[in-house]
Amino acid sequence: MSADQGLFVPIIQGFIEGLTEYLPVSSTGHLLLAEHFFGLHEPDAFIVMIQFGAILAVITVYFKKLYELIVDALKGNRGAWMFALNVVLASVPAGLVGFLAHDFIQGVLYESPALICWMLLIGGFILLVIDRLPLKPRYTDIYTYPWHLSLVIGLFQMLALIPGVSRSGATIVGSLLFGTDKRSAMEFTFFIALPIMFGAFAYDFYKNTDAILHGGAGTDIAIGFVVALVVAILVVRYLLDFVRNYGFAFFAWWRIVVGGGGLIALYLMG
Repeated sequence: MSADQGLFVPIIQGFIEGLTEYLPVSSTGHLLLAEHFFGLHEPDAFIVMIQFGAILAVITVYFKKLYELIVDALKGNRGAWMFALNVVLASVPAGLVGFLAHDFIQGVLYESPALICWMLLIGGFILLVIDRLPLKPRYTDIYTYPWHLSLVIGLFQMLALIPGVSRSGATIVGSLLFGTDKRSAMEFTFFIALPIMFGAFAYDFYKNTDAILHGGAGTDIAIGFVVALVVAILVVRYLLDFVRNYGFAFFAWWRIVVGGGGLIALYLMG
């Protein structure tokens, strides 16, 4: 970050992360495009820490449910254990591939703004079509999802390792195609985000420990973390009602506008 930008970059980056992490629009894609087009760049250590703020947002909003699930699991409640198993099953594919291909993803895919724009654009049209299909949901309660459905959703989530695809967008499409309603599909993405994001955070924190602890960016990290946390809490708290009332069309057009605009900008710049 250049000196004349002051606290502008951590505030904007924290806002982008908090706003887009749980929307089906790709937070990673937006952060990378903001860096490419507007020079809003922060070190990897900063991105790692503000993503942890987004993780805490889900824990904050769903603290009561998470606490009750843990208590029920400790009491031997079969439903609680099945739900925990479903979250793990949905997290394994992306977690495994993300770990094995970490360097390729961040060293190659993250460096292609054109790829990100195309994924945003294509994903927007897919989401728009899925939102308008006359699908009849068979599953409306995330606590009763069958294990095979959770595994299928996990395979769709694996696609989000490509920047611009969107983790929540991929899981929503997979969920709807295989029989869930829109609200529970969105809610399930919140829960399966926790192990994936926490695993990515732990791995990146390990690789950037020195930069985080001794990099001299403490103020930027603190500001970005707080902004991401607060904005993500608001998104998680109110997103389910928005989706239930309006569906995903708004986010589909959001992707189309950003992806298409990005491609036009790249063409003009090239």
